[in-house]
Amino acid sequence: MKYVVKLGGAALEKPELLHAIGKAIAELVADGHQVAIVHGGGVQLTKTLQALGKKSEFISGLRVTDAETRDAALMVLAGRVNKSLVASLGQQGQAAVGICGGDGHVFRARKKKTTPDLGFVGEIAATDPRWLEAIWKMGAVPVISSIALGFDGEYYNINADEMASAAAAATKADALIFLTDVPGVKGADGQVMRWLSLKEIPQLEKQAVISGGMLPKLNACRDALLAGVKRVRILPAEAAKVLPDLISSRVNDGTEVMVA
Repeated sequence: MKYVVKLGGAALEKPELLHAIGKAIAELVADGHQVAIVHGGGVQLTKTLQALGKKSEFISGLRVTDAETRDAALMVLAGRVNKSLVASLGQQGQAAVGICGGDGHVFRARKKKTTPDLGFVGEIAATDPRWLEAIWKMGAVPVISSIALGFDGEYYNINADEMASAAAAATKADALIFLTDVPGVKGADGQVMRWLSLKEIPQLEKQAVISGGMLPKLNACRDALLAGVKRVRILPAEAAKVLPDLISSRVNDGTEVMVA
């Protein structure tokens, strides 16, 4: 089976979590599955920009990305963060190939049209999964940072949830898993919803039960499901050890997002 795992937030900051995630993914590959990782690194980028004396600015949850910020994103996301994930898998004896979305034209971007202008913030315009398939054929795990190349030759910062969804759709993945800082999607009672259908989301958004960073994540879930991805789950990073059991066993962690 094919898995796309989106990784972000605290998991990228905690060595023990990275170790557990690397172990779980190595187990999936050993069991004969194909796994791709898509990652962001917003926290790490903010820290780097701060060290460079540059303030981070966000509008509706999206980072305002001038040329200097974009170049820093390339350095941090496609560099240090990406290679730390490759190293984490390597510690488990699992080969991994770190790329950014622009490598091999796996993901092509177009500038996201917004008011006000956000700079080098993009959205996925096209995908070509052949390089991911080639890496899988060699028994390795593609580790993809959320930077894509535009048709204008510029690199663009892409929301990692959106890129993970596009990767799952392009590769016809069986499962898309979001490993997050939160235990799942919480309902009006504050409890984690074990199951959430797409038709429930608009009402929960209207009631402000779902808001903030969870909205783009759920949009990414919707896009993947409507593109034919069979299973989509939002899972706390601390529960990464259950990844090998997701298909064959009942898992109570996180939120399963369904079409209906």
